[in-house]
Amino acid sequence: MMIVIRWTGVEVRALRTQALRRTQSEFADLIGYSEAVVRKWEGRGETITLAGQFAAAMDTLLRRLDDEQSERFRRALPADSTVSAPVTDRSAAVVASRLPELRRVLDAYDLVDDGPVRAIEQLRDAVTAVVSDRLNSNYTRLAYALPDLLSELLRARSICSGSQLADIDRLLVQGYRAADAIAVKYGHYDLSARIIGMMHDSAMSASDELVLAATAYVRTETFFVSGELTAGRKLLERAAEAVDPASSTPAAATYGSLHMRAGVAAARGYFAADARAHLNEAARVARLVPEGVYFGTAFGPSSVRIHQVSLGVELGDPGSALAAAQDWVPTGSIPAERRSHYFIDMARAHLQANHRDDAHAALKSAQLVAPEHTNSHPQVKEMLARLAADQPV
Repeated sequence: MMIVIRWTGVEVRALRTQALRRTQSEFADLIGYSEAVVRKWEGRGETITLAGQFAAAMDTLLRRLDDEQSERFRRALPADSTVSAPVTDRSAAVVASRLPELRRVLDAYDLVDDGPVRAIEQLRDAVTAVVSDRLNSNYTRLAYALPDLLSELLRARSICSGSQLADIDRLLVQGYRAADAIAVKYGHYDLSARIIGMMHDSAMSASDELVLAATAYVRTETFFVSGELTAGRKLLERAAEAVDPASSTPAAATYGSLHMRAGVAAARGYFAADARAHLNEAARVARLVPEGVYFGTAFGPSSVRIHQVSLGVELGDPGSALAAAQDWVPTGSIPAERRSHYFIDMARAHLQANHRDDAHAALKSAQLVAPEHTNSHPQVKEMLARLAADQPV
């Protein structure tokens, strides 16, 4: 949640009257100040710089808002407010409560239980829904949906053969990828590595080179976590070499997305020339591909531009990151998680350039776009701590 040490009187009043629905006297008791002081703060139109005890008290009040209070506060904030209305992040608790059931399903992948199996078209629709939830960071819904869906897909696989079996394997790859998303976001890296192995097995069974390439894209997460960036980049480069981008639009998108991620891996290893070469290759292909989701990965001109911002940040070059974003923001057609990545990287660039107000605004945008993703992002937590402490970057 965003820690704020600067408020206007309007924002203080919004917290008191709309979120908490307290009188000035009651609000004063909550924060340990006099009613006269609260009245004075609310009467000030300019920004108030709040230090020490008051800042801590306000932060505590924000943390204690429930969902309904948080939404009332959000609606009451002025359009130009830099205060971030908190989003109560219960997704971590939900995921934790559902993980035993997900692990049970994964443990028994070859010991399928009895139960109904829908037609392939209905299963495809169900998988499309979880892919959408993953791309839009709806982790709570994923945690509830995935155990039953994976169980059904595994039952379907046990009774299918031929081309239908390959279709189920492709669906399993996407189901496993959605499960991997919640494992990674909440730090269950052992589970993530296991799921990625199951993804690879299903992709091999499907005998689809593009599905295999998409699995390599996901497998790189393991190397990002371990810090083995050279190995991760090698994996992506090898996967890209196996794809002919001229063969089809999905092949071009897959090839481009592999280079896009390889650029990030190179940048994190501070190989600037290699990073730019990979992203330039992704940009070349993106000019021929409409923005869209291909095998579960968003790719196209806008996705490459978002990664250009990331590249500048990773290389410690905020000027190039901000130049890549100049006069542009991703539209709602881009999945929410990728848009939130853009705003998080913009916040990082602004912090590197010591634009603290702009960093606050970018983090607020990220949270509004994809709250579950933003709340779980370790770099967001680090930036908020720096902003709250007014530390140099």
